[in-house]
Amino acid sequence: QVQLVESGGGLVQAGDSLRLSCALSGRTFGINTMGWFRQAPGKEREFVARISRNGATTYYSDSVKGRFTISRDSAESTVYLEMSSLKPEDTAVYYCAAARTSVMVVTPERYDYWGQGTQVTVSS
Repeated sequence: QVQLVESGGGLVQAGDSLRLSCALSGRTFGINTMGWFRQAPGKEREFVARISRNGATTYYSDSVKGRFTISRDSAESTVYLEMSSLKPEDTAVYYCAAARTSVMVVTPERYDYWGQGTQVTVSS
């Protein structure tokens, strides 16, 4: 089993920055892709960013490209999402997810493990 625990959410103003962390533990040897998703009230869960196991490959949704950066530490135990120039439309619960597949997937169904989520609220 794999456990994911997000942290770092909070209330910020538009234009501010925030860093989310996702601590990965358990049987992680089979995990090849890590991702961040978000879900706003009344909306479907939305892909934000993903990163390969070695951190060499990243991919972002168009809505966050150039503002958000996904990264992971060398021990592969923590994944980060650096968010800058935040907008009110970035307000959502942010989820960390892990996938066994090495294919860089963007749909929630392809991810095998999920964290509990952390709330990010951006005020205008």
